[in-house]
Amino acid sequence: MNTSTEPDWADRMEQAVLDAAVERAEALGWNRRLVRAACEANSLSRGDEELLLPNGPRDLAALLSRRHDARALDGLSSEGLKIRERIFAGISARMEAGAADLEATKRCAGFLALPTNADLGLELAWESADRIWRWAGDTATDENHYSKRMILSGILIPALTMRWFDGREAAEAFVQRRIDNVMTFEKWKAGKDFDAPLRKATEWLGRMRYRG
Repeated sequence: MNTSTEPDWADRMEQAVLDAAVERAEALGWNRRLVRAACEANSLSRGDEELLLPNGPRDLAALLSRRHDARALDGLSSEGLKIRERIFAGISARMEAGAADLEATKRCAGFLALPTNADLGLELAWESADRIWRWAGDTATDENHYSKRMILSGILIPALTMRWFDGREAAEAFVQRRIDNVMTFEKWKAGKDFDAPLRKATEWLGRMRYRG
């Protein structure tokens, strides 16, 4: 059995092709032509390309997003931070990871904004939100697991775009406001019994069923 921790050929080649794509994206855009050029730079045939990236630029976009997720959170410490500070730190780090490949990130974002790719863009935003929440220490498994990620995805998408076009200061100010709004809502929600109507309806149906 091979116990080596070295990434296999596919993993290593994906990253090499992604490196080549990042270098060429500003000139070529995010499309099939970019995929072919990045594969050619790594001496890959069209057959190898189809095996490695069967969905072409969509697969390449997913690789870039996941690279930025990893770069953002690897080595980032949450020690001593409150939950809202952790979320802010995670989002800020994710914005900067994307900004480090700014031109390629912009081309990729434009590709994901197309109607045919919107599903992938939302999926990748959800993945990023999930990784940030997990890094921040979230262990929720009930409906809050999904609502937290949905809310954070809704912050991430405009925040990332704002960082690329308006700069770090404007983007971080936007994120801070949104997190404050979310925390205010969560604090208000904590004092409400949203299950009360359902519980009352269930009790009433139970009385009706066993009446008499």
